Amino acid sequence: MTQEQDQDTNMFMTDQAVGAVMMALQKSLMEQSDIVPVLKGFKFRLSEDGLMVMNPPIVKFDDNFEESIEGSTTTDGSIDVVAPQPE
Repeated sequence: MTQEQDQDTNMFMTDQAVGAVMMALQKSLMEQSDIVPVLKGFKFRLSEDGLMVMNPPIVKFDDNFEESIEGSTTTDGSIDVVAPQPE
């Protein structure tokens, strides 16, 4: 197989697909659940830009989310994910 033929068989993830994997990871961490079923359930489609996930996971926040991150936001309003933890 030539290098040119090998490149034709390679597939790459789009930014959207990478984001879907990251959301699956975030969801499994928040829910303390196994990520494998979510990843195995992904439906992929090949676009001109690469692989896309057609059924990305949805992460839902409850009404207490804002209260739970209070004190973890930075001056620009983003969330500090490595804020000091209670001992």
